[in-house]
Amino acid sequence: MNTDALVMAVLLLALAAANAPFLNNRWLLVLPRTQVKHVGIHAMELVVWYFLVGAVGLGLEQYAGQIYPQGWEFYATTAALFLTFAFPGFVYRYLFKRHA
Repeated sequence: MNTDALVMAVLLLALAAANAPFLNNRWLLVLPRTQVKHVGIHAMELVVWYFLVGAVGLGLEQYAGQIYPQGWEFYATTAALFLTFAFPGFVYRYLFKRHA
């Protein structure tokens, strides 16, 4: 697999993972919840998904070759990109979806 395909795979995974907390009521898509998730739960879930996608990206980078050391700028940029990816799910959950 070439590096372009690996980058695209990580970006698509990040897009799916960023929207996952808003599209269902389960914790991390696995554990069922009886109560509706509130904004704090969504925020915690986004942080967990961010680190999980980062771990997958790190593993794919190791697979492709040597891991390049990153500074705080990299993590700030990827966190902002992850929040941008989460925007469609946020809009769907809090602006479009009607609550009973």
